[in-house]
Amino acid sequence: MGLGVGIVGLPNVGKSTTFNALTKAQNAESANYPFCTIEPNKAIVPVPDSRLGKLAQIVNPERIQHSTIDFVDIAGLVKGASKGEGLGNQFLSNIREVEVILHMVRCFEDENITHVEGAIDPLRDIEIIEGELILSDIQQLGKKIEKLTRQAKADKNARAALDLANELAAHLDNLEPASTFDNKDNPHFQALNKELRFLSNKTIIYGANVDEDGLLEDNKHVLTLKEHAKKVGADVIKLCAKIEEEMVALEEEEAAEFLNELGVEESGLEKIIRTAFEKLGLISYFTAGVKEVRAWTIKRGWRAPKAASVIHNDFEKGFIKAEVISYEDFIAFKGEAGAKEAGKMRLEGKDYIVQDGDVMHFRFNV
Repeated sequence: MGLGVGIVGLPNVGKSTTFNALTKAQNAESANYPFCTIEPNKAIVPVPDSRLGKLAQIVNPERIQHSTIDFVDIAGLVKGASKGEGLGNQFLSNIREVEVILHMVRCFEDENITHVEGAIDPLRDIEIIEGELILSDIQQLGKKIEKLTRQAKADKNARAALDLANELAAHLDNLEPASTFDNKDNPHFQALNKELRFLSNKTIIYGANVDEDGLLEDNKHVLTLKEHAKKVGADVIKLCAKIEEEMVALEEEEAAEFLNELGVEESGLEKIIRTAFEKLGLISYFTAGVKEVRAWTIKRGWRAPKAASVIHNDFEKGFIKAEVISYEDFIAFKGEAGAKEAGKMRLEGKDYIVQDGDVMHFRFNV
């Protein structure tokens, strides 16, 4: 759907290691030196969803298909990235293409893994990365203001846009992100954001990369990060990227047993994937037949014809009705036949807003 999550952070904080584990393949080089990743590595990652397995137990399909999201491993940023340091301009443009940022923050001590700033300090690291995002936005907005200044001499709408742009520029100049700008509901801000894709306006999820000991109990670095995240309204997900990567080779049951031995209920990566899916504003509806049980990815709030288009454009063009059974009813009455008999199948029209977990069949005519 053209929506992605960019993994960012300083060099050597666990970005590529996390990416390797996310994709369950060793296709992002990990090395103990900055800029080992230059071209952004991209991967389509399945969204963990236990509901698919339960649907499959009833339907017994040939295959199961999960919803997916795109993750992009972006090379490590450094101080001065907005001025081109460490190929920074290239890396910042890669971030502009994603919708959500997974900001990996190192929260463990290890003298064998160098830190580009010399010591572990999550708040300093966040300030460096997010400061560079703001500085990049200042540059982009400055060019736009020059253009609007010329246009405003003869165009009232351009004058209004220029006023808003100058107001935003003053906000950014205080090193405050676009996400905290008071006038975000202004249509001129929304137009600017659509055009310039402000880096500092993107949703951020913090990935607290810890060592094995840090999985069980929050260390001082994690506590500091959580306190900061609470202030800015961001999620923090704790994981040990090294362990997650080691689990790549394990079968699902073995991985679950391994986590249990560590005293951890759920993989940090699974939490990251599900949280990212939600932050992208995505939900899944299901189709369930003997060929496949499948989750289809749509934006929250889509109506039935638009939701049908992700299967095939003809489904939207020729939409007649949607047969809908809630996931809970499908499971409770052991499938479509049982749900129908219990009166739990509904016929919905063009105005129906699809809900997460709906089991659907579309009637259409082309």
